[in-house]
Amino acid sequence: MVVYADMVWLLNAGIDLALLLLTAAILKQRVKRWRLLAGALIGSSIVIFAFTPWAQVMTHPLMKLLYSFFIVYTTFGFTRFRTFIQILLMFYFVTFMVGGGLIGFHFFLQTSPLLGGMVSTSTISFGDPVSWVFVLLGVPAAYYFSKKRIEHVEITHIRFDQMVQVELVVGQKVKQIKALIDSGNQLYDPITKTPVMIVEAACTGDLFPTWLLEQAKEPHRFQDAPEEDDWLTRLRMIPYRGVGQSNSFLLAVKPDCIRIHKDGEVLSVQRVLIGITHTTLSADREYECILHPKLLLTAGSITA
Repeated sequence: MVVYADMVWLLNAGIDLALLLLTAAILKQRVKRWRLLAGALIGSSIVIFAFTPWAQVMTHPLMKLLYSFFIVYTTFGFTRFRTFIQILLMFYFVTFMVGGGLIGFHFFLQTSPLLGGMVSTSTISFGDPVSWVFVLLGVPAAYYFSKKRIEHVEITHIRFDQMVQVELVVGQKVKQIKALIDSGNQLYDPITKTPVMIVEAACTGDLFPTWLLEQAKEPHRFQDAPEEDDWLTRLRMIPYRGVGQSNSFLLAVKPDCIRIHKDGEVLSVQRVLIGITHTTLSADREYECILHPKLLLTAGSITA
């Protein structure tokens, strides 16, 4: 079998560069290009020692640890010891994650028969053209998949950090729903400047009468309502414009108050309007309400 040392080194340099890029992306650190290239070249240079008398020394676990210290120091620099160790551990995590993904995917593609309860597999060698193609295609795929999964976890974490339980209080009725605190919601009543929260009609239950929920479908076409009904004094018409939409109106109701459960506290807000929409706010039903961020600033704590 012929082994091309320069090609092996080049392949390892590309893999090391991908690992360092993914580490920087996860840590949200901006690293200069020359540092990334220098770290990748240093990391891949360990391959050269495999063809020298120093091979046994360089493959010792202690030397590998020292080598990884040097790679991280070259790429990310040193500010303080704790930060440096965190970067080093993340670099190891990314390496094991990508490497483990490749090994797992390679094992998944194996079609070798079982022999005596053990799986018969062939060793991937640097001279095998199939393994070269697998690595060349697998590393970028593992990089992309890992980065997207980590971003998804971060987004989900941020989303659930902003999730709260909200109680809508109207008369003697109380309805509890899941709400998302959305900084993009800047909807106000143009006259009173009262902040407006948006609630799905389907999750309100019997909190509002049927005619009011039907009216919310076409708020600009006001239908007949019982004249003696007290709900008429609670109704507001809120003009708004969504992304890619023309000017429209949102039917809103003035509740007695709402109660927000957040961080072990119950916050009460009276100056608020409930905008009713028949649009599904969350496809996976994580929340049923979009909360105005100003409500948290104007709320008063009623219990802890």
